[in-house]
Amino acid sequence: MLRKLQKRNSEGFTIIEVMIVLAIAALILLIVLLAVPALQRNSRNTQRKNDVSAITSATTEFINNNNGQLPQTSSGTGTVQLAGPAASPGAASNASVGFFNGGASQQAGCVPAGAAGHVYLVNNAGTCNALQTNAAHDYVVIVDNASCDTGTAGATTATARSIAVQYIIESAGGYTAQCQGS
Repeated sequence: MLRKLQKRNSEGFTIIEVMIVLAIAALILLIVLLAVPALQRNSRNTQRKNDVSAITSATTEFINNNNGQLPQTSSGTGTVQLAGPAASPGAASNASVGFFNGGASQQAGCVPAGAAGHVYLVNNAGTCNALQTNAAHDYVVIVDNASCDTGTAGATTATARSIAVQYIIESAGGYTAQCQGS
């Protein structure tokens, strides 16, 4: 009789043991599901920052190669080409990008309609503090004769040959404007 009781106690798992294993598995799954969106957001932000660095370098290179002339157009996908006006384009400068595309034309304002994913040039604007911080306006604005205003991530008037490159990054609560100067 004692052997029958001992044998019966050693068979299978109890309901408590199964519930503990399921609770641990659910906790691990929850942690993974919460971490994945943050990792994807960080990956997109890293790509944006790399693209902005490449665009800033290409713009500075264009200015240096063209005696202080600022680019007037940006075009291309995968490689953004910065050039001067059609009449005298000057020596073009290229930036390899993965997230943004070149804009079709120069823009007069800081918040172009339907500007998602493009590079826009704002020439002689002096200031540009009106970036929209939402996904529909995920773009880069290059402001000439400007520097970054650290308090607002906007651009303020500066010396010739200086540029401020503005863009947005994703954060947990939405989007945040950023600025990178030359």
